Amino acid sequence: MTSTVKIMRAVGTAILLLSSCHLAAAQALNSGAKPIALNATLSESVTLALSGNAVNFTLFPGNANNPGSTSITATTRWTLSPGRARVNVYAFFSSAAAALTDGAGHNIPSSAFSISDNGGAFRTLVNNVPFGGANAGRRIGRTRLNGGNQSGSRTDLMNFNIDLSPVALRTLPTGLYTGTLTIQVQAI
Repeated sequence: MTSTVKIMRAVGTAILLLSSCHLAAAQALNSGAKPIALNATLSESVTLALSGNAVNFTLFPGNANNPGSTSITATTRWTLSPGRARVNVYAFFSSAAAALTDGAGHNIPSSAFSISDNGGAFRTLVNNVPFGGANAGRRIGRTRLNGGNQSGSRTDLMNFNIDLSPVALRTLPTGLYTGTLTIQVQAI
């Protein structure tokens, strides 16, 4: 073997050694892993939306059928903890004696005002409920909760009527009678 061949082999070996050192230096160098704690809270909530906020009535003296001009849809949505048992929808007035009034001492009581929920029978507002005046409300809807509906919704389509057929209301004087019906939801 000539010295030129020996030199070329030595140079080739040196190049291979240098390139393998370069490859070893190019491998990844990692830091230690650092954790990030994540906390997300889904709070309980109950919301109520109404499709409208006014209903008009044309009243006829002594007539039992004085329907409201429009229906109102109440949409309730909830996200609740597993300890809750029911979602109740209530309608109520602040006073049973004066659900609607002309401001001059003439009143239409809550017992003359009724609601039909989702096409059901008309029912007067004469019960005690968690809100409003004594004997001036009614539960219009209830949803029982179980493991599968702790988050959900319900819709109540309400129609309204004022009954002026009771003896005390047959001689009600003409005028503008106004009142406020309140809808409220409670999860228990």
